[in-house]
Amino acid sequence: MAGDSLFDAAERAAAERVAPLAVRMRPRTLDEVVGQRHLLGSGAPLRQLVEGDAPLSVILRGPPGTGKTTLAMVMAASTRRRFRELSAVTAGVKDVRQVVDDAKRALGETGRQTVLFVDEVHRFSKTQQDALLPSVENRWVTLVAATTENPFFSIISPLLSRSLLLTLEPLSDEDVRAVVERALVDPRGLRDEVALEADAADHLVRLAGGDARRALTALEAAAGAATPRAAGRSVVTLALLEQAVDKAAVRYDRDGDQHYDVISGFIKSVRGSDVDAALHYLARMFEAGEDPRFLARRLVVLASEDIGLADPSALQAAVAAAQALELIGMPEARLNLAQATVHLALSPKSNAVLAGIDSALADVRAGRTGTVPAHLRDAHYPGARALGVQGYRYPHDFPGRVVAQQYAPDPVVGREYFSPGGLGAERVASQRLAGLREVLRGDRGVVPEDAADGFRPRCRPVPPTDEELSALAAQKERP
Repeated sequence: MAGDSLFDAAERAAAERVAPLAVRMRPRTLDEVVGQRHLLGSGAPLRQLVEGDAPLSVILRGPPGTGKTTLAMVMAASTRRRFRELSAVTAGVKDVRQVVDDAKRALGETGRQTVLFVDEVHRFSKTQQDALLPSVENRWVTLVAATTENPFFSIISPLLSRSLLLTLEPLSDEDVRAVVERALVDPRGLRDEVALEADAADHLVRLAGGDARRALTALEAAAGAATPRAAGRSVVTLALLEQAVDKAAVRYDRDGDQHYDVISGFIKSVRGSDVDAALHYLARMFEAGEDPRFLARRLVVLASEDIGLADPSALQAAVAAAQALELIGMPEARLNLAQATVHLALSPKSNAVLAGIDSALADVRAGRTGTVPAHLRDAHYPGARALGVQGYRYPHDFPGRVVAQQYAPDPVVGREYFSPGGLGAERVASQRLAGLREVLRGDRGVVPEDAADGFRPRCRPVPPTDEELSALAAQKERP
């Protein structure tokens, strides 16, 4: 028996030596896990779950390389439970039932519970997910399911309701750097036999894009190609790292100037309608490991700041790309971000929305506010009429759904904040706005329902006549 034990230990040691660096460096305890402080800090949900040894199933949602598999294995090891793993890509209902039956047998014979880790659970069909329900419901297994997609779209409701949903965040650059530095010196890793030059380390961190596994895989490839130098240590240079991972370094200097220069070039290229330059800068940022959520946010802002109503669909395209990024993740979402970039670059441009809100903010900050006109104030309380809250003219009671009355407070009556241009859809908006302003200010009367252009003048002047006010007062009060 002792010989068998020694043989098994030797086998495990040999397997660890040939295992990928990312596997060898996988944390064994919660304290070794880098990042995810919101889940692992003192009193955080996952730490409480592990340290309290609760048999509660968990769904881990997060991008690749953030530690979903690692956390499942740590949960099993820390609670002395059996660990079984299934991949939703290859496993079927038969495999699920076999693991569950084995877990039930172990629970009955030894009292040991089983942690069942299901990777990419969103790939399971409804039938396969249904097969997990009894084991989760009866706690025959502690399910830890990992997904890169929105679980509310891809996981059945009964399974969601029986599990704790935890979201993992992409690792920060500091987190990835810590993982790399540990791998360089750890006995399980490169055992201080490889040195990583500073510029190569910076590029490796950028290349990882918050994915620790990607960083360690690239480091291992470069270390394998490095030539030993003084004291028997190999040195990984930037050139060697580029060659090993087949990616040219997009150099962002330490102070971040290049980072800001490239994103500035991207925004100004889209604003300037140069779609080719915009795609070039987008590709550079992809390759440099820029956070894609940052790029998505910039596109959403740009859609209103530089396009606005000249192409109302631009904002829809940008928001859709941002949502697609959350739904499917990178690298596939590069297509959605590229499509939005092309859409925005080709759209007619207008900064009227930006100028309008900034002009209105300037007036508010300068103290030009005033009280809301009496006829616009809330009238849903007894005594409102006694306080003069009456006379509101309900636009839907008038032809054209527009009627003259004062909406703005006295200090800013007549101020024009929104000034659309003549490109794209803003050309139509500009024509309509001019007619609306004439009606609202009394230069024209209410708009007839059948007016071809929507703004045919009416002879009767404003303010409203006594007859109109009486008719409005007789109607059911509306907010």
